[in-house]
Amino acid sequence: MVSLETPVCEFDKAVPYFDLPGVDGRHWTRDQCMGEKGLLVMFICNHCPYVKAVLDRIVRDARDLQALGVNCVAIMSNDPTDYPEDSFDNMQKIAETNQFPFPYLMDESQAVAKAYGAVCTPDFFGYNRDGGLQYRGRLDASRKEAAAPDVRRDLFEAMKQVAETGRGPVDQIPSMGCSIKWTR
Repeated sequence: MVSLETPVCEFDKAVPYFDLPGVDGRHWTRDQCMGEKGLLVMFICNHCPYVKAVLDRIVRDARDLQALGVNCVAIMSNDPTDYPEDSFDNMQKIAETNQFPFPYLMDESQAVAKAYGAVCTPDFFGYNRDGGLQYRGRLDASRKEAAAPDVRRDLFEAMKQVAETGRGPVDQIPSMGCSIKWTR
């Protein structure tokens, strides 16, 4: 499995539109997901060790961000043909087991991942209330193993700043994870 880092944040780049099926049985659009103070779009999957190491932190931070007016959505764009752990049925199980407080959506065509420029799992895109990109960085210092429990919450702190000021931090540390598994 290839490990990649995300590119530098393109500040104010507009949030791309999406309309995708969720594990809850409904379709979700970008506009339905947008929060009063912003939106965090997360590209994750079920099999990636980087995601598995921090899934509980992703759920925690999503809950804490929602309290600040920032909604969250997770999108799975991997090809489940070669990675059956990333199937829609398994997405439903993961969301239920981990009590996702956000929609978990399937990007079967991978068009949404391409529109965002997603490169790895996890890949985080934090937008302000106007839909301008303000954060493209890591969750925290975790890699394939979770960092210490008291580590700085980079993503949460950045998105809290976005909720309060509309602007993200200038200095951002890229997220690292497994490459998106593109169809052939």
